[in-house]
Amino acid sequence: MIDSLLAAFGLRTGCFTSPHLQTVRERIVIDGEPISEEKLLAAWDDIAPMLSVVEADGGRSLTFFEVLTVLGIVAFADAPVAVATIEVGLGGTWDATNVVQGPVGVVMPVDLDHVDWLGHDLVSIAGEKAGILKPDMLAVIAQQDADVAQVLLNKAAEVGATAVREGFEFGVLERRLAVGGQQLTLRGLGGEYEEIYLPLHGSHQAHNASCALVAVEGFLGGGKGALDIDIVREGFANVVVPGRLEVVRRTPTVVVDVAHNPAGATALAGALADAFAFSTLVGVVAVLDDKDARGILEALDPVLSAVVITQSGSPRCIPAEELGPLAEEIYGSDRVVVTASLPDALDQAISLSESEGDLAGAGVLVTGSVTLVGEARTLLTRPPKPPRPPKPPRSPHP
Repeated sequence: MIDSLLAAFGLRTGCFTSPHLQTVRERIVIDGEPISEEKLLAAWDDIAPMLSVVEADGGRSLTFFEVLTVLGIVAFADAPVAVATIEVGLGGTWDATNVVQGPVGVVMPVDLDHVDWLGHDLVSIAGEKAGILKPDMLAVIAQQDADVAQVLLNKAAEVGATAVREGFEFGVLERRLAVGGQQLTLRGLGGEYEEIYLPLHGSHQAHNASCALVAVEGFLGGGKGALDIDIVREGFANVVVPGRLEVVRRTPTVVVDVAHNPAGATALAGALADAFAFSTLVGVVAVLDDKDARGILEALDPVLSAVVITQSGSPRCIPAEELGPLAEEIYGSDRVVVTASLPDALDQAISLSESEGDLAGAGVLVTGSVTLVGEARTLLTRPPKPPRPPKPPRSPHP
């Protein structure tokens, strides 16, 4: 959303995010498009000699994410972009992206994830996230648990950042469902913004929008006055977020969402109930082995009629035959199907959803893992094969 808003204001933008769905080039976006293969290779050629020097001096190889972060920064400098939006990969303090010195930092709602690395409670994780806050920065803080908010506010005061909090200095004033998304009234630092159409589903996306707006206000004008409402409307209307409550097929409706922890699955379940009218919804679920599979399955239980347990191609994915018994414990064996093949899982889920008889209300949800959603999108959005050319007529003579 930040990237789309900045682009609407006429800036050349770069956006670095992780992980990717279908191609690593999605992580480095320039002017709204994934970096080309040629430019990615050119950036690699630029940094490869320096990587060799660093590894020889430090005695270890850089991680995949560290190298990608360097590639992104080099590609943005080479473009050059006027502004880059950099998403932290994991935590904050020790993340590779934290070499960036930006005028605006944003901390979205903190919940439990990557606990082996970041800590087993919200306060510990918040301390790691707070590491992105820098002197003289505008610190945009989304709605948080009270203890988490205090950690972030203390860090902002310690480093000399100016903290603004959702629900206090800014926030969502009104939210209404709309065709294909929602209509919002947002309060920013510079004033109110009415009739904002956001083509995304879920109340969590409305809160995301409020934080994105304030981040852009802070970057463009320090939050001293309201931004041009027409440009703000254009920026939000142009937002595209693949893999987030994305409809990739109709009849039956197939929705994919990358929720891969209990907090994400809870937001997903609420958004489904809010924005869709499924009479039957069958889940296709796979989970990576470092995630809270039980928490994810329990959060989805209220909205799923049945679930097909499968697995992605990631070596970190929990095998379907191991995840299946946990799903049966939560859903009951009569609501669970287990198959390791994703194409078979999609076919079975579609058949199950259609077997209820109400095709208009039938749906399939693919979720639980970013890698699963990426592979499902590849299968479900693959362009149709071109028709075969007609065979030439046979000659009547040999």
